[in-house]
Amino acid sequence: MTLPLPLQRLFDFVWRDDLELLRGWRRQLIVLLRILMLVGRDLARGMITLRAMSLVYTTLLSFVPLLAVSFSVLKGFGVHNQVEPFLLELLRPLGDKGAEIAARIVGFVEKVNIRVLGALGVALLLVTVISLIHKIEAAFNYTWRIHGTRRLSQRFSNYLSVLLVGPVLVFAALALTASLKSQAVQSLPWLSEGLWLMGVVLQYAMIIAAFTFVYLLVPNTRVHFRSALYGAVIAGLSWRAAGLLFAGFAARSTSYTAIYSSFAILLLFMIWLFVGWLILLVGASIAYYHQHPEQLRWEEEMNEPPPRLREALMLQLMRRVVLAFERGEAELASEDALIQRLGIGRELLHKLLSELQQGGLILRSEKGCWLPSRDAAGIPLLEVLRVAREGPDHAMLTRYAADETVTTLQQDWDSCIEERLQGMTLKEWIERP
Repeated sequence: MTLPLPLQRLFDFVWRDDLELLRGWRRQLIVLLRILMLVGRDLARGMITLRAMSLVYTTLLSFVPLLAVSFSVLKGFGVHNQVEPFLLELLRPLGDKGAEIAARIVGFVEKVNIRVLGALGVALLLVTVISLIHKIEAAFNYTWRIHGTRRLSQRFSNYLSVLLVGPVLVFAALALTASLKSQAVQSLPWLSEGLWLMGVVLQYAMIIAAFTFVYLLVPNTRVHFRSALYGAVIAGLSWRAAGLLFAGFAARSTSYTAIYSSFAILLLFMIWLFVGWLILLVGASIAYYHQHPEQLRWEEEMNEPPPRLREALMLQLMRRVVLAFERGEAELASEDALIQRLGIGRELLHKLLSELQQGGLILRSEKGCWLPSRDAAGIPLLEVLRVAREGPDHAMLTRYAADETVTTLQQDWDSCIEERLQGMTLKEWIERP
């Protein structure tokens, strides 16, 4: 695709230099521009947009149960009266319609009596809320190129943190903001401007802190605080800017009211939910690229390597894992170290490691490093090669290789390889000069 001359110059400026050779503000600028361009490319593919749309649907089903659980938690802390101010702040871009939606939601939540629901009702309420958080985790895992899921115990502890700690922190910050705006404090003239500025700064800090908390906790991987904060700052500022723009759009949406009547409120609410989820996922994508600078390249990531390259990569992975284990340097078999050594993308690395794990050759430690599943002296080299050659699509070979002549030739190749490597273990191959 041929770009216009100004865009082509911008593209060359962003991608022509090696990041390793750049320093200072120029490197930070190039990193930011590359991240934004890659996130834009991901958005153009449509999957992040589809994830945001699915979260809108799930939110509509789970929003009232989520607030009901949070309301019951906050009631124990005596700050449950802050639910409506929180919703008003969240729905401020909708203007008067946002106040109407907030009042209706609070009315629904106050009518939810957990004591009347009984054990089964409370269980269904929690399942609805947990399903929402599970959908959010799945969307974040997609953004972070993660295919595995947490263990049940990890899900329970992390989801419980979101349900119990999150609402308390958010509403405590809202109470602090409200106290700064109280008439008693603002009666001091010389403090009013400073407190107003402090209130504005605190609102932005609240949003960024909430986004950072989500980016650190939800993805099924270890997210660095600096990367989470980097994505949260951009997403938080974008969320505030989008709120101002959407407020103007909502104020001029009289035509929607004329067409959709009372459904116009629901339509605007769904649009704002979509914008919010999209910004949240974009911030997660920014955090991902910031934490993994090796992914800052415009070329498409290779997910299906050619057969010979696949064999070479798997053999190198097994060699690195065994050497790191035998030398007592487990950190050399971490995902970051393997990516840096092999120069491949994280998604491809996950796929290859997963196949080696399913083949019974490696296992993952609690610290996230990879270890051989047994002594390398007891692993035949042919077993490693078989896992590398067969792959998940090996079953298709019997379906499509109908020509007996071709099948016989492939069997002859396999026999030659087995005869050459018969009896050789993984350890013997690694220690060969």
